Amino acid sequence: MTVADLPTWPQHTAEVSFECSTSGIQYHRFTGPLLHDVPAAAAPEFDPARRKDRLRFLISVTGADGHHALLSWAEIDPDFGRAPVLLAAGVDDTPLDRAGPQLVLPQDRCGARYISGITAIRVDGDYPAPT
Repeated sequence: MTVADLPTWPQHTAEVSFECSTSGIQYHRFTGPLLHDVPAAAAPEFDPARRKDRLRFLISVTGADGHHALLSWAEIDPDFGRAPVLLAAGVDDTPLDRAGPQLVLPQDRCGARYISGITAIRVDGDYPAPT
């Protein structure tokens, strides 16, 4: 998937403010699909025999600068946290075609999980259970 594909998904808008440690409080308007919708379309392999199996899945997002963020599937799942996390294709009415999509977490006060220039999104539920 590329940034050019993102406008084909249902679009959502979020007017956000977040604190940035290097440049203070930022105010922006982001547009793009919900993060939940994009990996959900890839049909993660939730085990229907395991009650609440999707609660064990994590989403790792990596940016071009090496910055990473980790979210739980439950955080963005409409049946659980329903956080309106965006995979933004535009900011302040400007397309992010060259910069790449940006992870936007409107509920976060701090901008640390806002990942710019996303290069990879990984959904993973295949890690060992604690013993």
